Formats: sequence, C-alpha cells, structure tokens
Amino acid sequence: MKIPDIIIAIDGYSSTGKSTLAKKIARKFGFLYLDSGALYRGVTLFAQEEGFINRISVIDPTLKEALKSLDLHFDAEGKLCMGARCIEPQIRSMEVSAQVSPIAAVPYVREWVDEMLHEFGRRGRIVMDGRDIGTAVFPDAQLKIFMTASEEVRARRRYDELVAKGENPLLEEVVKNLRERDYIDSHRETAPLRRAEDAFELDNSDMSFEEELAWVQGLIQGKFGIL
Repeated sequence: MKIPDIIIAIDGYSSTGKSTLAKKIARKFGFLYLDSGALYRGVTLFAQEEGFINRISVIDPTLKEALKSLDLHFDAEGKLCMGARCIEPQIRSMEVSAQVSPIAAVPYVREWVDEMLHEFGRRGRIVMDGRDIGTAVFPDAQLKIFMTASEEVRARRRYDELVAKGENPLLEEVVKNLRERDYIDSHRETAPLRRAEDAFELDNSDMSFEEELAWVQGLIQGKFGIL
C-alpha cells in the first residue's frame, strides 16, 4: 500500500501508546517519525540539570535565553540527544515526568519546540505524536488521530514500563502523576490538549497493538481511497 506524501498527527493523553503506534506506522510506510513529547522532556531534563527548575516546578525565566544554545536532536535511530549525549533513558524517568507538563505549558518553550517541529514538517511524509500536533502545530495535517484509554489502563501501562526499566515506582504515585499531567495538559493557556474537530478518536483500552495498527491502516485506506 503506497501512502501519499502526507503529515499524520497523533495526539492524545499520556500513556495511550502514541509513540509506539507512531513509530510502527512510520516504519511500515516509510515515513519519518518525530516524538514531540521527547523534545519537551529534553527541555525539562536540561532545565533540571542546569538549575532552571526546582523541586516544586518553579521555572527560572532565564531559561528562555538558555534555549537559544540548547542542542536537541534525534539520532539515526530516532533517539533524542543533547549535544553528543543520548538522553533517552533520563527523559523517560519519573523525575522528568513529574515536571514535563509545567515546562510544556510555558509559551516560549512551546514556541521553541514548535519551530523545530515546523522545520521537520517542511519535508513531508512524517508521523508526529504529542498533545497539540493536530490542533496547533500542524492544524492542516491530512490525517489526525486522537488517542485515549481509561485511567486504570494508562496507569498500569506506565507502571509496567517503569518497572521494565528497573525503577521501583508506587502505582499510587503513577496514578497521581497521570492525573496531574492530564489536568495541566488540558487546562494550560497555550495550546491545551483537546481533540481536533476533524480527528479520528482511537480508544485502545481493550485493543491489542495489532488491532490498533489494523485500525489505522483501514483508516488510511478509506480516507485516501487506497485499495
């Protein structure tokens, strides 16, 4: 199946499997995959390491100037790097997760990330996931998907993911973090999380990954008339 040169925007709540699905779609159809959430996590890690954000998520406004010299980029495997250092393990930690939503709500941080994403978007044939890709970053994307799942399912997925990485989280803390991120993402002043009017909703609470992929392939075939 040959897909036209389009942008596929995948938005939705945390721990719904946006990145996993987007990566698989990109590999299957030869698209470039971009993880916008990784960029926000990279900025958060940078802010933590350089002292621009404290334990109660108070953000030093001088971070805006510091971003001008921040080098975040994806390597050939799609992993996020800060300069010459791969930072994938660090940006997926609970410490970064606890502070990424406040950082992502800062207007100048969103502008900085959006500028990077728009540069990638000019190339076409990309799959991008995040919180506001279909509403703010690429409102004209040819295909938009909004992913959701029950809180219980999302918390368990996140918990299992952290355990698999060798961490020892409390399920109650994972649930608390999910709720806080949902609230911040949905109520921030700049580009809040919401479903675009022309987005197709995918609730994968009771779906296998193979079923999700088949759903997306059927959607592409139907929307673009591909047999």
